[in-house]
Amino acid sequence: MDFIPITAQDKKRMLETTGFDTVDELFGTSIPGNVRLNRPLNLPAGTSEYELIRHMRNVAADNADLTEYVSFLGAGAYDHFIPSIVDAIISLPEFNTPYTPYQAEVSQGILQSLFEYQTMISELTGLDIANASLYDGSTAMAEAALLAHDVTGNRRIIVSGAVHPEYRAVLKTYTMGIGATIETVSVSNGATDTDALEELADDGCACIIVQQPNFFGYLENVDAISAIAARYPALLLVSFDPVSLGILKPPAEYGADVVTAEGQLFGNSLSFGGPYLGVFACRGEYLRRVPGHLISATNDTAGRTGYVLTLQTREQHIKRERATSNICTCEVLNAIAAAVHLSYLGPNGLREVATQCTQKAHYAFEQLKSIDYLEPLSDAPFFKEFAFKSSRSVPSINERLYDKGIIGGFDIGRVLPEHEDTILFCVTEKRTKDEIDTMVRVMRSL
Repeated sequence: MDFIPITAQDKKRMLETTGFDTVDELFGTSIPGNVRLNRPLNLPAGTSEYELIRHMRNVAADNADLTEYVSFLGAGAYDHFIPSIVDAIISLPEFNTPYTPYQAEVSQGILQSLFEYQTMISELTGLDIANASLYDGSTAMAEAALLAHDVTGNRRIIVSGAVHPEYRAVLKTYTMGIGATIETVSVSNGATDTDALEELADDGCACIIVQQPNFFGYLENVDAISAIAARYPALLLVSFDPVSLGILKPPAEYGADVVTAEGQLFGNSLSFGGPYLGVFACRGEYLRRVPGHLISATNDTAGRTGYVLTLQTREQHIKRERATSNICTCEVLNAIAAAVHLSYLGPNGLREVATQCTQKAHYAFEQLKSIDYLEPLSDAPFFKEFAFKSSRSVPSINERLYDKGIIGGFDIGRVLPEHEDTILFCVTEKRTKDEIDTMVRVMRSL
């Protein structure tokens, strides 16, 4: 970020305008005291710009990053390879500085890029409509639940216990305002217990939410779950891994009504957890209930193709009581990055990435299975993630791996106390046989 200096006189005039005597007084009106830094920055005094940059680089060097560490961490954020073409294109000034493109006459390039993104998501999922993105995978899933409530008039939401627990927390917060009742389906052998789901489902359900592959990495019996949902007014909502669709059938083929995903794994780096990309797609009958923005192609009076913001069912544009979402923007640059990445891969490239993920994950699973203190959490089929129960403490395992330059698996017990000492590994196409063997060797030596 550029440094924009202000003089003491500038500051004095701004404070006079806002009616405050000091900057601290101004901040005190909006920033809670317990999150404010009530001391000077821990920086050397009187340093030059060059010295300060060098100091900050030294501080940043204490962080582990994926140029030096090998990662087997997943659980919602993934270390997939990003082709150089992605950064080359999204770094162009016309892409790198856009906000939501309200002015269609000057934003044709951005609008076309988002239109292409929407088209790719529709082709990937098999569903009719995809929007121009939402904030992230969790908010996209919660928005889908609001759509289901709007469609069915029901407030009862059934969600699988194998859906990411942080996504379920966002869902709970999001649907609190409509008075939704959330019921969680138990998990059996690493996947949704379809018998338990059968008992919970009824005509009062707004939706049934599952994740494919689920939080533990295992594949759900989506055909059986879809059959249960089809017997009731409930919509089937699926949170999916976009890369997995390189080898798994599209959600539309097993009856999903609305699908959502975290799109970070297409062209977007891990970046300390954001900004990410909320993928949202649904059947055509829900067109006017889609949250966020929808870009369409049309023709002008001269027959030339143009791109327009077609629908924005949010309260800034329509009556509040008719708005379907409070989300005010889309993740434009992240969506364009995803579109570039998908264009570069093509169907064959995506299939190759998904195949490599699966093959390498299964190789790693077989190697880890031979370690005496690990026991597979389930024998269910999996894609690129899998979990083990451990008789050794997961933090101690990860600490040892970290010392060897390896970021280990996710400690599931951190978010699900009933799964204490359970570790979730992720193996993407980036991992090599040597890296997997090294991780196994370190863990075997414990």
